[in-house]
Amino acid sequence: MKTFVRLLGFLRPYRRGVALSFALATAAMVMTVTIPWLTGRAIDRIDAGDEAGLELLGAAVLAAGVLRLTLTVVRRLVAGRVSLGVELDLRASMYERFQELELAFFDRQQTGQLMSRATVDLQSVRFFLGYGLVFMIQSALTILLSAVAMLIVDPRLAVISLAPVPFVILVAARYGRRSRPALQEVQQRIAELTADVEENVSGVRVVKAFAAEARQERRFRREVGRVFEQSMVSTRIQAFYNPFIGFLPQLGLAAVLFVGGRQVIDGTITLGEFSAFYTYLLMLIGPMRTLGISLGMAQRATASGARLFQILDRVPQITARPGAGPLPPGSGRVEFRGATLRYEGASREALRDVTVTVPAGSTVAVVGATGSGKTTLVQLVPRLYDVTGGQVLVDGADVRDLDPAELRAAIAVVTDDPFLFSATVRENIAYARPDAGDEEVEIAARRAQAHDFIRRLPDGYDTRVGERGLTLSGGQRQRLAIARALLADPRILILDDATSSVDASTEQQIKAALREVMAGRTTFVIAHRLSTISLADEILVLEDGEVAAHGSHHELLEDSGLYREIVEKGLPDQVFLTRKPLEPEVAGL
Repeated sequence: MKTFVRLLGFLRPYRRGVALSFALATAAMVMTVTIPWLTGRAIDRIDAGDEAGLELLGAAVLAAGVLRLTLTVVRRLVAGRVSLGVELDLRASMYERFQELELAFFDRQQTGQLMSRATVDLQSVRFFLGYGLVFMIQSALTILLSAVAMLIVDPRLAVISLAPVPFVILVAARYGRRSRPALQEVQQRIAELTADVEENVSGVRVVKAFAAEARQERRFRREVGRVFEQSMVSTRIQAFYNPFIGFLPQLGLAAVLFVGGRQVIDGTITLGEFSAFYTYLLMLIGPMRTLGISLGMAQRATASGARLFQILDRVPQITARPGAGPLPPGSGRVEFRGATLRYEGASREALRDVTVTVPAGSTVAVVGATGSGKTTLVQLVPRLYDVTGGQVLVDGADVRDLDPAELRAAIAVVTDDPFLFSATVRENIAYARPDAGDEEVEIAARRAQAHDFIRRLPDGYDTRVGERGLTLSGGQRQRLAIARALLADPRILILDDATSSVDASTEQQIKAALREVMAGRTTFVIAHRLSTISLADEILVLEDGEVAAHGSHHELLEDSGLYREIVEKGLPDQVFLTRKPLEPEVAGL
């Protein structure tokens, strides 16, 4: 019930539309109830041979029908606007919350699961709030007005015919209790199916490379089967309760035919009154069935709403503290003071008590085995994750005391798997600075050694790249990502294995361009190649999340057995580069 009440809160901005929709529905129902009464009177005029009265009542029935039609059309338009408005608000709220949530949240979620909540679950809520709720109220109103009309025509006959109504209410309540958990499980399995489809589409190249189409199809069929099985559980519940709810009024209908028919024969009521009464009873059957369907919609919306609120209620973990200030002036000095990080749910720390200062304008190299904490360390700088102990400072300010948006605007990151949007080359480069002019975009592309291949594209800088930039080669995507980072003109530049997909010749060209860009700028370069590492004046070696050694390439070859082992094995893991010596604040040294 709490979830249901919260869902109704989404109607608050549209309360005028909701009120108007209910008012129109009420007026339409009044016309609906009036028509049988007029029809009964008309039958009595026929029986009395009153042609003038019959014509007048016939015109009244026609007018009531036209008015009901008009009211219903307008109500549907108003309800449709409310429904689409609720959908708009829900989508905006979901998207806004997705943008606010920390990176750690997405690390633990399947994209398909999130997409299912933003589409399937949202549609269930939207359809109920826009239409189902009105149908439910309208059905209840029809039952009420018909009952009142029947009581006016013949109280005794009304009591007999309405006797099944309390049983309908009890059966509907039981239906709601049984269907809710079944529908929640259906929604969950649909989300799992959506996640499976999304994963299969995203990984289609791997699937085809290993000729695993048949295996993926079997897996998909299993997921579809699970959805089918759970949907059948829900269907069996509906298959029993919905017809049963529709059957109960038939008992009243049989009683009316038996008792009311005798009253007509005895002359207790007129044929017209009996006809009107019989029509009212028929009118109850449809709303009672609709009420059952609407209750099913309500249960599905409640189940979906609970899944939506799991996202909307989640409090973002990385936000600006009250009174968070702007990034102070500086050139990108970075300090780690006892930096410790344990990922949520992890059994051990990814980083432990890392203390090191990176002077402004320097380029730092960190090496280590897989899982040693190299990437984790650099992700602390733009505050993609928050330390669980210690501090990270940029130009003397704790990153947690800064506005995250302003902090990240001063940092540019190029990863080993760069993401490009399905847009033009120009738009992808200018993503860091949408107001950048064409000349600035071209200069950034030239520095990243991307200009020549861009000119050879069908439409040059206006060529649209496919989803995730997969119409380009890996090296081309990386050069565009580098150009995007350079256009941002950041204080701190992070190159996370940014030259892994280019050939040796292109790598040298990019390095030549980056030397100019890195001058006077704090730069982190993560790379696999020894040629890149050997350029570093200072290298930081990590082992199991802790600083194991630091120094120049030649110093570490002499003093660090771990570094020598990494070099001898061909430097299989990622690294950080530095050209200026680190300040002597390295833990454990």
